[in-house]
Amino acid sequence: MEYRRAKIEGGKFFFTVVTHNRRGFLCEPENIILLRQAFRQIIVEYPFVIDAIVILPEHIHCLWTLPPGDSDFSKRWRLIKSYFSSRCDAKYKGKISASRQKKGEQAVWQRRFWEHQIKDEHDFVRHFDYIHYNPVRHAYVKTPKDWRYSSFLLYVEKGVYDINWGTGEEIEFTEDVGWE
Repeated sequence: MEYRRAKIEGGKFFFTVVTHNRRGFLCEPENIILLRQAFRQIIVEYPFVIDAIVILPEHIHCLWTLPPGDSDFSKRWRLIKSYFSSRCDAKYKGKISASRQKKGEQAVWQRRFWEHQIKDEHDFVRHFDYIHYNPVRHAYVKTPKDWRYSSFLLYVEKGVYDINWGTGEEIEFTEDVGWE
């Protein structure tokens, strides 16, 4: 099957990246540090803006804005995943098929990722909220402010969110927002 990716220079995109077999290890302290290092390193080499992010045990959601004249988010994800995979502890690497072994792949991530091109400001806000509410949706916490691995508190500091946003209420999202 051939996958077609959106090629919009300077575009905004929502991503979901999942661990191999949905193994839940991303929130281990050493892996959070390693993910941060991976993002920082790749941003230096291939700039982009992380507009929002949440790291959950078995997947990551984020919103990126690419620089003008650049549409290659696939290369960035390949490099981030490779950086992390080559440096993470062997205990997080799962069994892989013979075909993946021949290619030198490691079973840390699912091969592909899911992306959605952000169409307009309304679409951006819906995905931005989805990212920050996601730990509540998965019942990791009761309120977004309690999840440590998210950009939520950064946006509270900037005045975008009230500290109690998403507390004591269930926020519903339409089917066209997010992907698990």
